[in-house]
Amino acid sequence: MELLAYLIIGAVAGFAAGLFGVGGGLIVVPILYIVFMHAGYGEAVTMHLALGTSLATIMVTSVSSMLAHNKNHAVLWPVVGRLTPGLVFGSFAGAAIADALSGQKLQLVIGIFTLFVGGNMLRSARVKSSRQNRPLINPRWHWCAGVVIGLASALFGIGGGSLTVPYLNRSGIAMQQAVGSSAACGLPIAIAGALGFIFFGTHEHIDIAHTIGYVHIYAFIGISIMSFISARQGAKVAHRLSPTMLKQCFACLLLFMSIYFLSKALFL
Repeated sequence: MELLAYLIIGAVAGFAAGLFGVGGGLIVVPILYIVFMHAGYGEAVTMHLALGTSLATIMVTSVSSMLAHNKNHAVLWPVVGRLTPGLVFGSFAGAAIADALSGQKLQLVIGIFTLFVGGNMLRSARVKSSRQNRPLINPRWHWCAGVVIGLASALFGIGGGSLTVPYLNRSGIAMQQAVGSSAACGLPIAIAGALGFIFFGTHEHIDIAHTIGYVHIYAFIGISIMSFISARQGAKVAHRLSPTMLKQCFACLLLFMSIYFLSKALFL
């Protein structure tokens, strides 16, 4: 029954990820948090488990996404290569920081992040984009940018697409190639982050069945399998709907999650 529950979560997360065109981490983390809390895992480790498990699932989904983009020649491997060292270092460091933070502080951090992303997405859905003559980011900053993106991704349990795509686009890379390269960057982020959560979690001696450090094995298997399948269905539905409406729906979902986490962190 427990594995069945995670299969359902994976189906929902994968479908939503395909529908809204984002990585599944923004969907998986809040749902896993609620499920783990109902399972009685305890406030002290629940958020850490949700983050670590989310990053582990991204290892699987990012491979599928990366291969698909690479077939269309949308992955700029030299750019990915320059970003990877920083991404790996930042992601592992992010896992260390997450381990040092309490569950309440992690809720606060994630609540603020989802509020920012949701608000920005809602604004972009209402305002027509206009090209401005902004200076391009120097590629020499790729390593530093990788550290920041990796660190933030581990703290939020995501593959970093919401951060990597805008950065690459500001660096002068076309949007299609920015998305494809970002998908490839998600793999080193997920591997380093998941290993970090496993490493630091094993030192906490978590007394929860089916876990390795801060990664829940059953949840990892169930979510990875179903999200891999259902993401395609979500993508098909997305092509039938208005992009503006999709952005508004997902923004509202993120804002709801933000209110949920912020209320728990600040008032409970």
